Amino acid sequence: MSKSKIGIVIEREYLERVKKKSFIFTTLLMPVLMLVLMLLPALLIAFVDKSETRVLVVDNSRTILPYLSDSQEVKFVPATPDVTVDSALRNSDIGAVLVIPDNIIDAKRSSIRLYTNGPSSITSEGTITSQINSIVEKERLKRYDIADLDRIMEDIKSDVSISTVRYDSDNEEEESLSTGVSYAIGIAMTFVLYMFLLIYGQMVMTSIIEEKGNRVLEVVVTSVKPAQLMMGKIIGVALVAVTQMVLWGALLAVMSAYLLPAVMPDAAMADVAAVQAGNLNAVSDTESIEFITAIASLTQVGNILSLVGLMTIFLILGFLIYSSIFAAVGSAVDNIQDASQLTSFAVFPIVFGLIFAMVAAADPMGPIAFWASIFPLTSPMVMVARIPFGIPAWEIWLSLALLVLGFIGMVWLAGKIYRVGIFMYGKKPSLKEIIRWISYK
Repeated sequence: MSKSKIGIVIEREYLERVKKKSFIFTTLLMPVLMLVLMLLPALLIAFVDKSETRVLVVDNSRTILPYLSDSQEVKFVPATPDVTVDSALRNSDIGAVLVIPDNIIDAKRSSIRLYTNGPSSITSEGTITSQINSIVEKERLKRYDIADLDRIMEDIKSDVSISTVRYDSDNEEEESLSTGVSYAIGIAMTFVLYMFLLIYGQMVMTSIIEEKGNRVLEVVVTSVKPAQLMMGKIIGVALVAVTQMVLWGALLAVMSAYLLPAVMPDAAMADVAAVQAGNLNAVSDTESIEFITAIASLTQVGNILSLVGLMTIFLILGFLIYSSIFAAVGSAVDNIQDASQLTSFAVFPIVFGLIFAMVAAADPMGPIAFWASIFPLTSPMVMVARIPFGIPAWEIWLSLALLVLGFIGMVWLAGKIYRVGIFMYGKKPSLKEIIRWISYK
């Protein structure tokens, strides 16, 4: 059985790209790089020894210094009466000099000064200010002469963590991801989609410009209709993107199921198991609850596959829309330089989609998030930013339906430009001329 003409174009575009070493390399490397980038900050904080700063304390209030306690980041050293800031900073053992004013307890707002020879660590500054604020508050409370104040303050301390539980339509409880984890996953998925739409969309445009410049298209269109050629190129490149996305999903699933549990400490994995079971009271390291929750979600293979699956669907439909625009631009010009201005019709909506996606990740149920997630030109990125939050299924279906309609309309529009543009040489057409091409029958 002979292949259809459009099938031949799809096969050529697909095989030409997947056989490249760069495709194989990025496909295998990118999931590992993504996982490392997501986990590296938390792993560095958890396992890398922090640098210690010796801080010389000049306490003019004679109240704060006795209560300051050393930490992993800061070691406090009392200043001698004859010391100055200049002489102290000349000492190689001293990293900073902290000067506390004499009115720090009485003043409503006061400022402490930290003198350093070089850049100051934000962690060290946070440790110093939090300790001093706590000491000042306790000293002010003492003036109220409340008996047994230390025990009362200890008793009223609270350590509350939040576990979001949603009720579905059948009034059944369903444990959902924390807002922080959902935000991180949504933003990560959005950036992946943003990258795919730009890279693979421009790949379609570049391919058309190169073939047009080599006059290959003039030969090809004698046996293949322009509409078939355009759709063949779009679908062929789309299949390359889908192949890469599916392979990434499979690799991420394997790494999350086997690699993460192998490299994580046993105590951390015990906390992860407690989070997955919905028993937050059994978590031993409550200070790292967000990190533990993130690991818990990443080790749920079904969750990863469902997210990658939905992202792939939105990628396909979004790519079909934007690649149609890129194909129309490629057919209308003779070189990459002339295409730079026209590509703004595709690039600007993608950038706006990224901006709206960040707004949607911060407020997934807001009006901006909703409308941007159903408008076809922004919905691919905005919707994938909202999906991790567990939005209603009907919104996802509505967005997909409008994307399909948007694709049909955009292909029809791009096809009219493409069939005229591939035969135009010598000059960059104006926007008015391109609009006139659309009106041709």
